[in-house]
Amino acid sequence: MKRFLLTIALAGSLMACKNTGENKNEAGESTVSEAMENNTANQPKVNYVPIDSDEALIAASLMAAPEESRDGCKVIGYNMAGEFVTFREGDNEFIVLADNPQQSGFNAACYHKSLEPFMARGRELRAEGKTGPEIFDIREEEAKSGKLDMGKPGATLHIYYGESDQYNPETNEVEGAHYRYVVYLPFATAESTGLPERPVGPNHPWIMNPGTHRAHIMISPLPEDKE
Repeated sequence: MKRFLLTIALAGSLMACKNTGENKNEAGESTVSEAMENNTANQPKVNYVPIDSDEALIAASLMAAPEESRDGCKVIGYNMAGEFVTFREGDNEFIVLADNPQQSGFNAACYHKSLEPFMARGRELRAEGKTGPEIFDIREEEAKSGKLDMGKPGATLHIYYGESDQYNPETNEVEGAHYRYVVYLPFATAESTGLPERPVGPNHPWIMNPGTHRAHIMISPLPEDKE
């Protein structure tokens, strides 16, 4: 009889422990779940909207320029009507080429004004229907002959690009956009710069088109973590 009562008491104790453990697990899981829900609820919701006006196009494209220089940049590019225009004149060293609203995604550029002859020549040749390789060969010949001004060595192109054409009207940031930088050093080589001709790892700088008029250093920063 004593053995029977002892067995019942032991079983009851084990059941109580099991229930206590389950209750703790349930309480812990509930706490974690509530914390995750609270964190999600506390995250501000970004109201991304389509770029559907020249004003929005300019504002988003200016993100390609250094923040302290945006107010003084000249801005050019295709407007919402598909016309290539000067949106506004500038008074500093930068020219912003706005995103083309007729193309998918987003791609705006900001470059040192000394690069304008090189950039303008490329736009002119594309308008004539020349292909990428043809444009390269023509500008290579013109740069070597001195006909084409390649700008100041080290002049930089800033690119702000992404797959989305949605932007935040409060910050002018484009959803998921990233930065890339191009430093032009006409006719530079791996030997003259000490840079490799291909990246040795993700986001490492390297020299592209070495030995040509279009030689440039490619710099692709790591995407900013928004979380």
